[in-house]
Amino acid sequence: MLFHKFRRSLSLSPALRKISTLTKVSTAIGLAAAFTLLPTVVSSQALAADELSGPRALSKAFRDAAKVAIPSVVTVVAYGQQSGAENSDPSQPDNPLQPMPRDRSGNRGNGMRATGLGSGVVLSSEGTVVTNNHVVESAEKVIVRLQDGRELTATEVHGDPDNDLATLRLDIGDVELQPMELGNSDQMEIGDWVLAIGSPFRLEATVSAGIISAKGRTIDRIRRGSLLQTDAAINPGNSGGALVDLDGRLVGINTAIATRNGSYQGIGFAIPISQVRWVAEELLAHGRVRRAAMGIRLAELNASVARKVNLPVGLGVLVYEVINNSAAAQAGIQPLDVILEFAGQRVREPVELQNVVERMPIGSTQPVKIYRKGEELDLNVVLAPLDDPTDVLRQEPHLEKGKADQEKPAKGDEEAAKKEAKQPAKDKPSPAVDEAPAEEKTEAPAKEEAAAETAEAASAE
Repeated sequence: MLFHKFRRSLSLSPALRKISTLTKVSTAIGLAAAFTLLPTVVSSQALAADELSGPRALSKAFRDAAKVAIPSVVTVVAYGQQSGAENSDPSQPDNPLQPMPRDRSGNRGNGMRATGLGSGVVLSSEGTVVTNNHVVESAEKVIVRLQDGRELTATEVHGDPDNDLATLRLDIGDVELQPMELGNSDQMEIGDWVLAIGSPFRLEATVSAGIISAKGRTIDRIRRGSLLQTDAAINPGNSGGALVDLDGRLVGINTAIATRNGSYQGIGFAIPISQVRWVAEELLAHGRVRRAAMGIRLAELNASVARKVNLPVGLGVLVYEVINNSAAAQAGIQPLDVILEFAGQRVREPVELQNVVERMPIGSTQPVKIYRKGEELDLNVVLAPLDDPTDVLRQEPHLEKGKADQEKPAKGDEEAAKKEAKQPAKDKPSPAVDEAPAEEKTEAPAKEEAAAETAEAASAE
């Protein structure tokens, strides 16, 4: 009885029962909505996480780097070069995929034939651009086309054939240029991602991706310095274009390819920005590159050479020849000496020593540590201007065991030695492989076919 009374006391009025029912329905709808929205929230979080890892992250890195770098890459058109038989007219379509419109430069060459087309990179907002020397060499007029289609005329062109670099000063008027931020090529490692940006086959602002395949490469077309190797696609028209890191910073200037057919086959070369910066500063300030020299020829102390001269492998850089009355001769450096240090810097590779020496002030006195007959000696050399073609040997020196040339050879022998030194070394592309510049040239189909057979050097390096 008490129980029944208690239940009655808890009975709700009709109005309260209605409110209770509405509350339950609202709660149920709210819970349903919460469970409905929860998968959406989780899905968004998953997408955000996916964006930060894996292929999507790499894709975003490529996009961001390209967006930063593309505005600083230009197309370079040269007019009036005498080597027109090898150059290609960028106003004539040859794209095998689709017809190309006539070149927008129109008659900017004042009636001159467009003889070369490549790429370039803006270095400063004041109107300085860097490109390859082989793109603009001997041109009577050079036009630079920006990404928005505007064209500027180069008022000054200075080139350095030894490094295959050239600088352009542009008449910019009120045009605002976006210079590219410079990276650090010395810190780039094999396997690092890079983007190549340029105008291959006249397709402006083309971006290709790859990695740093190797460092310290040397090829015959570039007499001084070493190169970065990349598998990012580089083709005719890419010469002088940018190789950038994933921050969109310039780490190299694309200059050559190793190819059997004149186009990309997976091996491209770029001049490191550490070299580009120095050469560009010299060209812009002096119109030429002033280089210091000691007056010696150098060879790598590899296993074969070391065996011939009875020296440890990799000890330092072997002095193969000393030029009479040169700075090195006056300092007491002799053939078969091994240079261990120069200006306090340890050196092991000929190109490494060459790079250090040539950037020193001409006339300055620099300490040199050498190894001779089991002893280390400290000498001082007064650097002279580079006016003799002595250089790093691109192949093994011809040495009888324990002997080296004691003085500069006779003229006939010297010419033969130079001719022989031009032959490809074992670590370079085989003679059947063309070291081609990444510049577009005209009327070249027959030349390209011949190049595949004769290994004639082309410009796509």
